[in-house]
Amino acid sequence: MNSILSVENLSLTIGKEKLINSISFEIQKGEIFALVGESGSGKSLTSLAIMRLLPDVISVSSGDIKLKNISLFALPELQMQKIRGKSIAMIFQEPMSALNPVMTIGKQVAEVIKIHLGLKKEAVKDKVISLFKEVALKDAEERYSWYPHQLSGGQKQRVMIAIALACEPDLLIADEPTTALDVTIQAQVLSLLKTIRAKRNLSILFITHDMAVVSQMADRVAVMRDGEILEQAECKTFFNHPQHPYTKSLLKDAMSIEAKREMQTDTNRLLEVEDLKVYFPIKKGFFRRTVGYVKAVDGVTLSIPRGKTLALVGESGSGKSTIGKAILSLVPIEDGTVKFENQNLGMLSQAELKPYRRKIQVIFQDPFSALNPRMTIGNIIREGMVSLGVGSQNRETQNEHIKELLLKVDLEAEHAHRYPHEFSGGQRQRIGIARALAVKPELIICDEPTSALDVSVRSQVLLLLKKLQKESGVSYLFITHDLSIIHAIADEVAVMKEGKIVEQSSVINVMKNPQHPYTQKLLTSAPKLPNQI
Repeated sequence: MNSILSVENLSLTIGKEKLINSISFEIQKGEIFALVGESGSGKSLTSLAIMRLLPDVISVSSGDIKLKNISLFALPELQMQKIRGKSIAMIFQEPMSALNPVMTIGKQVAEVIKIHLGLKKEAVKDKVISLFKEVALKDAEERYSWYPHQLSGGQKQRVMIAIALACEPDLLIADEPTTALDVTIQAQVLSLLKTIRAKRNLSILFITHDMAVVSQMADRVAVMRDGEILEQAECKTFFNHPQHPYTKSLLKDAMSIEAKREMQTDTNRLLEVEDLKVYFPIKKGFFRRTVGYVKAVDGVTLSIPRGKTLALVGESGSGKSTIGKAILSLVPIEDGTVKFENQNLGMLSQAELKPYRRKIQVIFQDPFSALNPRMTIGNIIREGMVSLGVGSQNRETQNEHIKELLLKVDLEAEHAHRYPHEFSGGQRQRIGIARALAVKPELIICDEPTSALDVSVRSQVLLLLKKLQKESGVSYLFITHDLSIIHAIADEVAVMKEGKIVEQSSVINVMKNPQHPYTQKLLTSAPKLPNQI
């Protein structure tokens, strides 16, 4: 066998605490090796060790990592810099924090090509545009000069994939590369990665928590938990004959559980959106004249009863998150109304909107950029309680409430004293959920709240959201691209495409008998687990 990468008895420590405990695996030439496990299990830490990007406080206590039989730990930093991006490339989990906010996306991809390939200026731009087209980024020529904030989460992830593929590496480390993508684009990206693998004989370390994606992508699979590899096997053997109890538990959590939710007629509508339109101007030329409009939301009507959940499903860029922002009065509305408890929010001043800030909360898609890096978790959760005057203002009482919230979202009480950078992506997402719950809202806009969570934690969070809804009667607008979870959380589903709702009905009707061709395409594109499970 032709080994590209070999991890040999690797152990990582911080002080006396062991983070990674003597793990070993090999990746062969042209192989897709999947590393799966819960958030915090050590998957991303392993990838950072391969890239030699570990924080200074983390030390390699034993073991080695070899690329084509060359020890990466023995190389001087200058030589390692030539390997990063050229021989080993990485797609990071959080594109918002990985992309430079003050550089256009075209220049960021071009930077990698200039450093490693030395092409001329015209050839560099042509290659960048070609890469954008490869990763299904629409209007590639125009978006060359766009900045990261102008892209949706899924589009930013595609830019990261383009950067990683730019120099045709020997090994690609894909750290949750499809986390922020809707199912149709996810299918395209996965197909793209497999095509490139076959074309270039590329080796891929595929880090994920999505078992359905693993079944479609991987040649071999390794399961991590608490810094240890519990099981390694060929993909077919892994799914047909899992050995370790933890592996069996992961596969069980990954399977879709049909939730029987009774649809009841409820005339008590908490939120009513009528013919909503949100347009963004397109400005060009030296004087930045408006030459047209992007119709992000184009005549959307929907409503959510008290204590119910509406799932809003569609591709990245379809307008789902913009609807959430319009409900929160965070973007200007071109036309239409947003009524909450029969009050037209568009007619209120900022001061009059303040009471509704408590009643309507949001769980953001990107937990890293949504949390203040200079504040402890406890103070992040406390901030809303203080500014909106919710609950007791006694600090000790607030501390007890914060501890209860952290425990509810499967974190620990002592995490209140830590900072966001000390947590994994999935843990930061749970902190965002705790913050939203802190002010006891009536409606929570959940913008991809489970996108960064592994399957077992995702299941726990969905159960938590359902439990909270049952206990407090809170309503949810659940924005997602993951069709596999909507039956477990939603009462109704609205399917969006290009700013419009193309289909809206009960979960059962949409999942079992979709009417619109686009809905049928979404369901067909969603990854599925093997029939044997």
